[in-house]
Formats: sequence, C-alpha cells, structure tokens
Amino acid sequence: MSDGTALRNVRRTARRVARVAAVAIASLTLYFAVSLAQVWFTGRSDDFAAGQHTVDAVVVLGAAQYDGRPSPQLRARLDHALQLWRRGAARLVVVTGGKQRGDRFTEAESGREYLVAAGVPIESIVVEPRGTSTFESLQSLRDAGDSTGVSSIAVVSDPYHVLRASLVARELGFDVRASATRTSVMRGSDALARNVREAVGVMIGRVAGFRRLDAWLQ
Repeated sequence: MSDGTALRNVRRTARRVARVAAVAIASLTLYFAVSLAQVWFTGRSDDFAAGQHTVDAVVVLGAAQYDGRPSPQLRARLDHALQLWRRGAARLVVVTGGKQRGDRFTEAESGREYLVAAGVPIESIVVEPRGTSTFESLQSLRDAGDSTGVSSIAVVSDPYHVLRASLVARELGFDVRASATRTSVMRGSDALARNVREAVGVMIGRVAGFRRLDAWLQ
C-alpha cells in the first residue's frame, strides 16, 4: 500500500469518527434539552389544579429542618401539601426524610409536628423517617404499603424536583401524580442550577434506572 493510499484511508477513518462523534454529541444535546424542558414544565404544571383528582396520600419529600423546625424550603412543601389535603385531594399526608448526624429530629418528625399544629389530625399523617434520599423515602413508603394502604400518591416537592421524584415513584410501582409548591425558596440562578442537575439525573435514571442512580449517588 502506497503512502498516499494509507493517508487517504486515515483521513477517511477520521471523517467517519468525526461524523459518529458529531451525531452522538447532537443526540446527547437533544436528549438533555428535552429532559431539561420536561423538568421545567412538569414543575410548572399541577395535576390537581382543577381539583379533579384524588389519591391515597399526599407525599411530602423531605428537606432540611432546624432542631425540629422545618426550613423555609420544607415549610413551602408542607404548606402546599396542607392545601391539597384541605381540598380533599387525599385522606393521608405522608411526611418523609431522615436526619443528619447530630440532629435530634428527623425531617419527617418536624413535618408531622408542623402539620399537627396546622390542624391535620395525627391519624391522618404517616411518618416515613428512614430515607436519606428520594428513592429511599419512597421505597420505604412502598414497603409499608400493607399497613398504610397507599398505592396512589401525589408527590409534593419543589418545581425542579417533582419530575425525577415522580419517575422514581413510578419505577417503584406507585400510581403517581405531581404537584409542585408555588412558594419554593429556590429562585434565580439557584433554581436554574438545580433544574440542570435534575435534567442530568432524569437522563441517567431513565437509561440506567433510578435505583442504580441512587446507589451511585450514595
């Protein structure tokens, strides 16, 4: 083979590799753009806006608490769940979330006390304090299904979070609807960064499974 033929073969191979790489990058970019749009629009839609749906339980996904007092982020989620419960969207409110090292209270316990103070009967509240992630919290709720009777849920969280949380719940076998708080403290660049991060999580979870994604993040 002459040097000229070898050089042409190298160039031809390089062009093929470049085309494959370009297609892969374009496909990945499109996949990310679609996922980001879905995160954004799911966080701004509400399956309960028209008051037509009911579920077994409204599930409040955990966020920080300060010595038994919900953080502003958690309080916004609890207030939204309280609105849904008062409107009759569900018979139960599930509060979730464990605690960080050194904490005296779990996120779920602080959520329960907040809801009781707001007038929710304690028998209408289910506490799931074992999870340290969205997947673990929803898995704990699913595993307790025989005692709680919960199979259909409304996932309540910040707008950036409800799509991934809903997909996790669906993977775990729940009949799930989404309802994001409208008073989230996440605004501006913080909200944008979290939307981007959630879009990446949704991309990976849809391909690899959210159980595996949760294990990778531990």
